[in-house]
Amino acid sequence: MDEWRWMTAAELGRGIGAGDIDPVALAEVFLEAIASHPEAGRIYTAVTAERARAEASAAAERARAGQRRGPLDGVPVSWKDLFDSAGTATEAGTRLMKGRVPDRDAEVLRRATSEGLVCLGKTHLSEIAFSGLGYNPMAETPPNVHDAECAPGGSSSGAAASVAFGLAAIGIGSDTGGSVRIPAAWNDLVGLKTTHGLLPLDGVVPLCPSFDTVGPLCRSVEDAALMTAMLAGESELDLRGASLEGARFMCLTGLVEEDLEPEISDGFGAALERLAAAGVEMRRAEAPMLDAAFALSPVLYTGEAWAHWQERVEADPDAMYFQIRERVAAGADVTAAEFLQGWGKLRELREEWRNFTAGYDAVILPTTPIAAPQIARLGSDREYYRTSNLIALRNTRIGNLMGLCSLTLPTGVPMAGLMMCAAAGEDRRLLRLGVAVERALTQAG
Repeated sequence: MDEWRWMTAAELGRGIGAGDIDPVALAEVFLEAIASHPEAGRIYTAVTAERARAEASAAAERARAGQRRGPLDGVPVSWKDLFDSAGTATEAGTRLMKGRVPDRDAEVLRRATSEGLVCLGKTHLSEIAFSGLGYNPMAETPPNVHDAECAPGGSSSGAAASVAFGLAAIGIGSDTGGSVRIPAAWNDLVGLKTTHGLLPLDGVVPLCPSFDTVGPLCRSVEDAALMTAMLAGESELDLRGASLEGARFMCLTGLVEEDLEPEISDGFGAALERLAAAGVEMRRAEAPMLDAAFALSPVLYTGEAWAHWQERVEADPDAMYFQIRERVAAGADVTAAEFLQGWGKLRELREEWRNFTAGYDAVILPTTPIAAPQIARLGSDREYYRTSNLIALRNTRIGNLMGLCSLTLPTGVPMAGLMMCAAAGEDRRLLRLGVAVERALTQAG
């Protein structure tokens, strides 16, 4: 039964539906794996074993009665410690929220539970979700599946590790500037940044609500599609017949190609060759509005983050890791005029992006320019931490700034993700394209 830990969530769901997998036994396999894993304490903040067993038992009864609530009924899932869970601490990776225990579940967790998913527990993250590295000396830094000395990617670091190490079938994370896609890429997973507003943020500890999104980290695009549809209250997406025939992709050049590490460049280049062989028409182009959009980030991100965290930070500044504290406190210098003018300018830039990319099915680029940096150096070298964080977030942040949905896929080269972006609200179309891209990359690999 240990093989269940490495199956996709969709495969597990089909096994439950066919009577080949008992949800109770499935939950026990994951709970036992967590209990015996030497790094589980660096991945999970809390394991909700009693809840998981009760939910698995109910799923088993529904399966026996032929009354399953959906294709993932009975599948075990982890939740980033930003999502409120009744009776279990939700502390957002920071000592500033130590001992905070909500009395009800976040809306997305409530929806998942109502659809029969099994909650395994809560996972570690970058402090207040404000880093793309996953390094958190104030709590725990989860391991990277490829190298114990490397950062896992953040901020949904534990979410990625829970799946990559076979300790959950899906990890639910959040993405404000790349926090689903970076850890997915550095742990060779699929990660989806959903369109802002598609999934509710009720009961999710905020960072920048204007950019915050909820998304899955998983083993397949099918898993991402099933989970997203369920959390959005939409019908299951029909992925049959997904094809790249006639697909037109814009491959971004310029800034997004700068400072690419050799293995990232090699992985992305090989992926492009496979897509071309599969019949994708590609045009390489530099997006002229991105420099102006990036210049707005310090105003829009830190301004909003400070508005939500100022009171807690000022009450106990030493409780926060200095790199995160300095980053969020920079928002204190942002005026209301600068913030509002910044959003006005960003809306104009988003319109320029829409016109620039019109006629293309997706925009593609490397998920991250770099592979995961060394944990020890992140902790000892202040400038290395700062520059690593900024460059790790550079490419993914395009999706947030331009208001897109975005999907990262493994290329077959460790830590080298291929990212696909589509217009706001096009999540389902992006996922159908993603299935076809996934197939092309896998078959060619």
